[in-house]
Amino acid sequence: MTFKLNQDAPDFELPTVSGNTFSFSNELKETDDQWNLIVYFRGSWCPACMSELDDFQESMSYFNEHNIRLITVTNDAKESLEKMVKEHDFTFPVLIDENLDFLSSYGVHYHDEHAPYEDHGTHGEPAYFLTDEKGKVLYQQRQTSPFGRPHPNELRKTIKYIRNNLK
Repeated sequence: MTFKLNQDAPDFELPTVSGNTFSFSNELKETDDQWNLIVYFRGSWCPACMSELDDFQESMSYFNEHNIRLITVTNDAKESLEKMVKEHDFTFPVLIDENLDFLSSYGVHYHDEHAPYEDHGTHGEPAYFLTDEKGKVLYQQRQTSPFGRPHPNELRKTIKYIRNNLK
């Protein structure tokens, strides 16, 4: 599934690593001016993902200052993610896409047994979605491999560009 810019992002409800449930629609209702940057990552086993998430953590002051909620999603195992969050001191939500519901509704590329090359078994590939405070999609990017993903600094430039040019 793909969707267009300015379309409502699909709603989702997923468990968090901390044991709570994250509901996108509830989060939208509770904050009236916060944008959302949703990042799908391959898993705690992926060195490129860990480097990227560390960079996001270092950028949290920017995101907080600019009213942007960072949300991360993966289909990795809860135990591995708990260890990852603890070791890296991540303060942003890490959601577990156990049944690949988010992956499916957001059109995230899934590397499965039919892929043309071997790559750590089955997993979702990196994807990025920015929504406004109402959940309208302002930016989206889906990867088919671990490389070529936008660095958090590039995403900051994209966010600034969109805010400056918003109709």
